[in-house]
Amino acid sequence: MDLPGYGRSQGFPVLTLQEMADVVFAQAPKNAIWLGWSLGGLVASRIVLDNPHQVAALVTVASSPCFSAHQDWPGIKPEVLKGFEQQLSENFHRTVERFLALQTLGTQSAREDMKALKSVVLEQPLPSVEILNGGLEILRTEDLREELKTVSCPFIRFYGYLDGLVPRKVANLLDEIYPDSPSVIFRNAAHAPFISHPDEFSQALVNAVKDIH
Repeated sequence: MDLPGYGRSQGFPVLTLQEMADVVFAQAPKNAIWLGWSLGGLVASRIVLDNPHQVAALVTVASSPCFSAHQDWPGIKPEVLKGFEQQLSENFHRTVERFLALQTLGTQSAREDMKALKSVVLEQPLPSVEILNGGLEILRTEDLREELKTVSCPFIRFYGYLDGLVPRKVANLLDEIYPDSPSVIFRNAAHAPFISHPDEFSQALVNAVKDIH
């Protein structure tokens, strides 16, 4: 499912995280296993937090409850996210390609992974500058760390060891914060493990959710 305003889900204004979660949840089957990648992980998390008795599980992929770096928290520096917003206004296509390149950086198959990710993304209608900036603003400002302590359904987290957007230290910190939430780290993957290691990722996902429902 493409998030509102992205890909095939066109015709939406800039939405807050809450508004985005409400739109997506209204379209989905009840008692679903919610899986979200990156920004989608925040959307899936918001949905699970708001609808605890109508969801089966939460799976986040290369995502963080707080993407923005703080003094005691690893993440993306807020000024970097602000810089992307500025660059989108100045050179939209180049900035989108640069952001996609960041997601595969460091993997052995980075060039091929980038090509695969780019072809999938660029095949779909591109979101507007305003929509992308809205997404960056969500990444810069949202912090669900405390709220996610209340999640009662199964909660599984997947990470890429080489991820430059969600540092692997996040996995260890969240292991302590959410002791009942198992994490899986793909050793040779970056921000898109399902692109670089599709078989390994799929098997790990099947193993993680096979006993749910």
